[in-house]
Amino acid sequence: MKKPVPTESASAFIDAKISQLGDWRGKALARVRELIHQADPEVIEESKWMGVPVWSHGGILCTGETYKSVVKMTFAKGASLPDPAGLFNSSLAGNVRRAIDIHEGEKIKEAALKDLIRAAVALNLKGKDKTKTK
Repeated sequence: MKKPVPTESASAFIDAKISQLGDWRGKALARVRELIHQADPEVIEESKWMGVPVWSHGGILCTGETYKSVVKMTFAKGASLPDPAGLFNSSLAGNVRRAIDIHEGEKIKEAALKDLIRAAVALNLKGKDKTKTK
């Protein structure tokens, strides 16, 4: 099993990935990253699975995958998160994960995304509290 890239290296890797994209996807990934850090200043950046940006706090929060026509934020426990703004628009049939596909020209609902990130952190930390009390 491959080990995750150290945080400093992962952050540099994500910087390079954003720069290499050089188009709307790089800008979208950079904005998503900025919003994640605003929502959770304690978030840890990682690079896993052959270079996928991952943000964690008490466990994986979400990934930031880039494809030809979409930037995909996949939330590890998305099916358990409240989504009153209806951000989740992909991977809706799964029992655990949910995703947000961001297409070129789409405006990100920033406040709602930050709320979703905070809810993901709370869910991860709640799970950690349960394991400590057993």
